[in-house]
Amino acid sequence: MPVTAKYATSCSVCTRPIAPGDAIIAVAQRWAHLGCDPAGHGDRFALTAPDAAGSTAAEPRGGRRPVPGGAAGEALVPDGVVEVWTDGACSGNPGPGGWAWATRDGRQGTGGHPSTTNQRMEIQAALEAVRALVTPLIVVSDSTYVVNCFRDGWWRGWLSRGWVNSAKRPVANRDLWEPLITAVRDRGDVTFR
Repeated sequence: MPVTAKYATSCSVCTRPIAPGDAIIAVAQRWAHLGCDPAGHGDRFALTAPDAAGSTAAEPRGGRRPVPGGAAGEALVPDGVVEVWTDGACSGNPGPGGWAWATRDGRQGTGGHPSTTNQRMEIQAALEAVRALVTPLIVVSDSTYVVNCFRDGWWRGWLSRGWVNSAKRPVANRDLWEPLITAVRDRGDVTFR
């Protein structure tokens, strides 16, 4: 049954933003645009017959594949798009830290800094992945700082205000954000989840 979104989030099917007021539906205990619903409201999926356990698997149409190991209705990865998982951390905050990215096909990158913060390492991981991988990307991060910047368009406000945040303070970590935002804007084929 469709409901109206109260908060901004990402669609669990197409990964595009869901804005407050959008019509959404629960899919596998997550939210999706009404048109992305694998139960038949959209054209992204065709449902197969229930299996022996009674569950129904969604099969993508139009050259998309479900994420391996995911439940029906979880995010789809279009053909030709690479998912890259990124992470960053440090021991103490600030302290010595590291970042890494990896793809399902085994490509990966790592690095670190002797004195840094968790947030800087999260941004660095995404930046290094975007720099290294020249195919269309879905950057998967556990950092809401990184994901929300792109999903919710924080960067647009930063640019329009001259790198000042909504609290009228200079944007933290601008030296990393600026090249990441520039790369994502220039490429036009990078999304975040």
